[in-house]
Amino acid sequence: MDQHREAYREEAREILSELETALLKLEETPDDRELIARVFRAMHTIKGSGAMFGFDAIAAFTHEIETVYDRVREGKIPVTPDLVSLTLSACDQIGKMLGDEPADAAAQGRILAAFREKLTGAPPAVKTAAGPSEIAPPPENREAPLVSYRIQFRPGKDLFATGTNPIPLLDELRALGPHRVTARTDLIPLLPELEPEACYLHWEVILATAKGIDAIKDVFIFVEDACELTIDVIGDEAAALEGVGVAQWPEASRGEPGELREARALSAGDAEPAPAEPPPGSEARQARQDKAAASSIRVAANRLDVMVNLVGELVTVQARLSQKASTGADADLVSIAEVVERLTGELRDNTMSIRMLPIGSLFSKFSRLVRDLSGQLGKEIVMTTEGADTELDKTVIERLNDPLVHLIRNSIDHGIEPPRERAAKGKKSQGTVHLSACHSGASVLIQIRDDGAGLDKERIREKAVEKRLIADHAVLSDKEIFSLIFLPGFSTSRTVSNVSGRGVGMDVVKRGIAAMQGSIEITSAKDEGTTITLKLPLTLAIINGLLVRVGDACFILPLSSIDECVELTRQDVANAHGKNLAMIRGEIVPYLRLRQRFGIQGEPPPIEQIVTTQMDGQRIGLVVDQVVGEHQTVIKSLGRFYGGVDEVSGATILGDGNVALILDLPKLVQKAEAEETARHTHGRGN
Repeated sequence: MDQHREAYREEAREILSELETALLKLEETPDDRELIARVFRAMHTIKGSGAMFGFDAIAAFTHEIETVYDRVREGKIPVTPDLVSLTLSACDQIGKMLGDEPADAAAQGRILAAFREKLTGAPPAVKTAAGPSEIAPPPENREAPLVSYRIQFRPGKDLFATGTNPIPLLDELRALGPHRVTARTDLIPLLPELEPEACYLHWEVILATAKGIDAIKDVFIFVEDACELTIDVIGDEAAALEGVGVAQWPEASRGEPGELREARALSAGDAEPAPAEPPPGSEARQARQDKAAASSIRVAANRLDVMVNLVGELVTVQARLSQKASTGADADLVSIAEVVERLTGELRDNTMSIRMLPIGSLFSKFSRLVRDLSGQLGKEIVMTTEGADTELDKTVIERLNDPLVHLIRNSIDHGIEPPRERAAKGKKSQGTVHLSACHSGASVLIQIRDDGAGLDKERIREKAVEKRLIADHAVLSDKEIFSLIFLPGFSTSRTVSNVSGRGVGMDVVKRGIAAMQGSIEITSAKDEGTTITLKLPLTLAIINGLLVRVGDACFILPLSSIDECVELTRQDVANAHGKNLAMIRGEIVPYLRLRQRFGIQGEPPPIEQIVTTQMDGQRIGLVVDQVVGEHQTVIKSLGRFYGGVDEVSGATILGDGNVALILDLPKLVQKAEAEETARHTHGRGN
C-alpha cells in the first residue's frame, strides 16, 4: 500500500501542476466549458484517488471544491478572478497535505468558508475546524429529463493489485438515480487456473439519471486507463420515467436474453441494441484490452539514472574495443567492433531520448509566478510562451528552474513599468514576459524577453564605478556594461523589497548556467525591453567533446563551445613579440597556453593548435599540442578531493583506459583573466 500511496502522491502533484495551468487559462477565458470540465475532473480525480489510498483529509477538503465546480459546470456559479485565486490557494494547501506537512487548520478553514459562500443556499455544517466537513449536495434539478443508460464496466485483472476497490465506484453510480446493477461472472476461470488476487468480475448497470453522461464518466475518471468502459444511451425521458422503479427490478440470471429485452423495454423502442462483446480469449477481445492498456509507463528517476550510467560504461568499453580493433589486422574483430559501435550509438541515443522532457513542463510553472508577482506589485503582466515542445534533458530542466525564477522576477520587478507609467510612454498598460525555446545544434536557446523600460546603461555604469568594479574612465561596450549586473552584490535598485533589490540572484544565475556548461547574454534597448538568452547543452550525462593532447596529458573540451581549430607556428609566436595574441581571419585573438596553465613539462611541437571559443562575446583561444578529434564523452564526476579545482568540471575514460579531464572553459578563462589582472595591478604597485 505504501507503494501505491507514493504513486498517488506523484500523480497528484502532476495533476496539481496541470490544474494550475488550466486555472490560469480559465481566468483568461472564463466561458470555456472544456477548461471548466478539466478543472472539475482534476478535483474529482484527486478526491476519489485520495479516498481510495487513505488520504481522507485531502478527499474531504477537495470534495467541497469539487461541489463548487459542479455548480460552475451547471452555469450556476460564474468563473471570476476571485474564484480562480481561491482555487489556486486550495491547490497550495493540497500540495502541502501531499507532502505530509502539518495541516494549516486556519488556512484550510478560511478557504472552505470562502468556497461555501460561493454556493447557493444555506452554508454547510462543519464538524471541526481542521477535520473533514460535510456539505449539503446541491438540490437536484427536477426540470432536467431523465435518460436511461447501459454502462458496461470491465476492469483489468490487476485492479486489486493497484489498490482499487470497485464497490465505491458502483455506489457512486447508485447515487445518480434509479438503477439496476448486475455482476457478470462468465470470465471467472476454473479453480486450478484462478489467481486469487486477480479481478475476473465485470458489471452491467442500467441507470436512469438526469445528471448526464459526464457525471457517469466522472465516476470512472481515475480508473479509465485500467478498464474497458462502455456507456450507451438506451432510453429517452418518457421511457426513463416509466422505469423509475428500476432499482427494485429482480436480478436477471447471467447472460439471460430476457435481460436485454428488459433493457430495450426501458427505451422508446427505437434504440439500437449494444454490440455483442467479443468472446473471452478471442483476438478481438485481446486487441481491445491492448488498446485500453496504458501506452506509457512510469519509471523511477533513479532507475533511469542507473541505466544512463550503464550505457555510459558501455560507450567506454566500445571505445576500447574500437581502438583495439584498429591497431590489429584481424578483419573479423574490426567488423564486430563496427557493429558494436553502431548498436552502442543507437542505444545511447535512445536512452538519452528517454531522459528528454518538453520544456513546456517547466514553462507552465511560471504562469502562476507571473500572476502572483504582478498582482503583488500592482502591475498588469501576462506571460506568453513559444517552443514549449522543445525537449531538454530532465537534469538540465531541474537545474534550470531556479535561474529562470530569478530572471523572471527581475523582469517583473525591474523591467516592466506600472500601468500608469507605461501609458505615459504610449505603451499598452499590460506588459508581457515572453519565454521561448528552440534547438540550435547540440544546444538549446532559451530566451526571456520583456517589453519594459530596458536596462539603464548609465545607472549600471555609475553603480559599477561607485563599487570600484570599473575605472571612472573605462571604455565599455553595451554588452560589457550589461554583463556587470552578474557580478556578486551588484544591484541598481534604490529600494529593497521582498521581490528583489538586495544584490543577490543574478550572480547566482550566471554561476548556475556556467555549471551546466552554458552561457548567458543580454541585449536591451531603452523603453523597448530586455532580452536574456541562455545557451545550454541538451544533456549533462554524455556530451560530444573535442579530445586534445598536451604532452602526455589528454583533455576534453565541450564541442558545443568550440568555434574552430587553427595552426600556431613558431613564426606566428615570434610575430606577436612575446604576447599571447594570434591573427585569425583578420581578427586579433588572445590565447591561453594549457601547457603553461597546468604546468606540463616538455617542449611544445613546432606547430601547435589553437582551439577558439566565445566567452561573453569575445573570442579566445586555447593552445594545445594536438587536436585528436571528436570524442563521445561520458561525464564522470570528480571526488571531494578535487572539489576546489574550478577549471575542471569532470573526467572521462578514454578507449586506452587513460583518464582525460573535462575542462570548464568559462571558469578556466575567468580565472586566468583574474590572475593576469592581479599581476598587472601588483606590478604597478611595485
